[in-house]
Amino acid sequence: VAILSENRPEWAITDLAIISVQGIVVPIYHTLKAKQIEFILQDSGARVLFVSKPALLNEVLQVRENLKDLFKIVLMDADQTGKLPQDVTSFQNLLDLGTSQKSKYESKVKELIQTANEDDTVSFVYTSGTTGNPKGAMLSHKNFLSNVKGCSSIVQVEPHWVALSFLPLSHVLERTAGYYLILYNGGTIAYAEGVNEVVQNLPEVKPDVMVSVPRLYEKMYAGILNKINEGSALKKKIFLWAVEVGKEWFYTNLEKKTPSLSLKLKHRLADKLVYSKLKAIVGGRLKFFVSGGAALAKDINEFFQAIGLPILEGYGLTETAPVLTVNTFEKMRLGSVGQPIPGVTIKIAEDGEIMAKGPNVFKGYWNRPDATAEAFRDGWFLTGDVGVLDKDGFLSITDRKKDIIVTSGGKNVAPQNIEGLLVTDNFISQAVVFGDKQKYLAALIIPDFQVLTGWAKEQGIAFGSRQELIQNPKVIELYNQR
Repeated sequence: VAILSENRPEWAITDLAIISVQGIVVPIYHTLKAKQIEFILQDSGARVLFVSKPALLNEVLQVRENLKDLFKIVLMDADQTGKLPQDVTSFQNLLDLGTSQKSKYESKVKELIQTANEDDTVSFVYTSGTTGNPKGAMLSHKNFLSNVKGCSSIVQVEPHWVALSFLPLSHVLERTAGYYLILYNGGTIAYAEGVNEVVQNLPEVKPDVMVSVPRLYEKMYAGILNKINEGSALKKKIFLWAVEVGKEWFYTNLEKKTPSLSLKLKHRLADKLVYSKLKAIVGGRLKFFVSGGAALAKDINEFFQAIGLPILEGYGLTETAPVLTVNTFEKMRLGSVGQPIPGVTIKIAEDGEIMAKGPNVFKGYWNRPDATAEAFRDGWFLTGDVGVLDKDGFLSITDRKKDIIVTSGGKNVAPQNIEGLLVTDNFISQAVVFGDKQKYLAALIIPDFQVLTGWAKEQGIAFGSRQELIQNPKVIELYNQR
């Protein structure tokens, strides 16, 4: 049974219902187009599809005749007065049908829940490769639950906590850490209205915890610095002082030392003048952020730790449901992705590739025995990432194995480190480094146009379009300096 929807309560309700009757959940990103949706529905053999909105339903109807296995579509946002196409019913109709048939099927549903096996496949999660069609990673109850239990044993989540969910639930990071983990610990989930509304929703929801990818923290960091740079010289001086105090406080506590009276007083003052105002922007109750999905720049992580909005950075893959390692409050090393969670073992191959074993490692790829065989070596899952383990067992990711650039001079370069450094600049939105088999490296830079246009106006640079702006010699010189 497939779910094609943005984050909303019906996503979770549908997911839990499918799992309860021993079905297999196939999440599909709501941003995909008709041909991509068609491939996943055909490959998985989905019999039923839940769709959130009429616009998404229209994408499916474009390829409906090619979906021979699909016999029913359920539309969440159906207009109860309008006529639905053939084979389409509304979510409300389905709930009404369930209510009317409850006495007939209730004992059967309970029996299915009781007889489910931990090794049963619970989901096909499609991962997009750099080339070719995506592959469906088969994840079991044990894969997800062992991950939830392992994380819960080292990172405290309280029953009264609220989590703000905005990363796609189709992404296994949000599904495990922002959904199953929260429910398992008795917490409450609030769904953001959309990616662009997260900043407005934070002070409304006042979350205790939120899962995100580094891009959000990069944008928050750039936004805060931009605001400070626009302020008075005194405000900037106080802010920079407070950040330095925060860093000293963070590292003193990290090293299990007792802060001096002087540091305690400075920290209290810095909290009143700076940290409390920044904490209010995210609702004032946040205990920690979680970061995964890509590398988080050490400078950005250090900044958030300093202002009292700690980020717990971890690492994992779709195939590992997903968490392999994570930094915790007790054991943290900035610049690393933490130590393996309980039950997980990590080792580094001779060529630097990270290999993993554990109850969270997937069963294989649906209908792809060839790809499954390639993903394992002597029982170890091959992550495709390159990294190092330090003497204390903290893992650092250096790059994707396939992304390593080899210049014409034979030099091996990990582009991720350089890209991560470039995007910490508030004038840069995104950066891609390339130069394989070339004499030197080059980078494709996408400016942060909000920051750039503000700077251009201050400089008195007139422009009619973004194209005109980035061709201005002063702008080119600015980026050369950056």
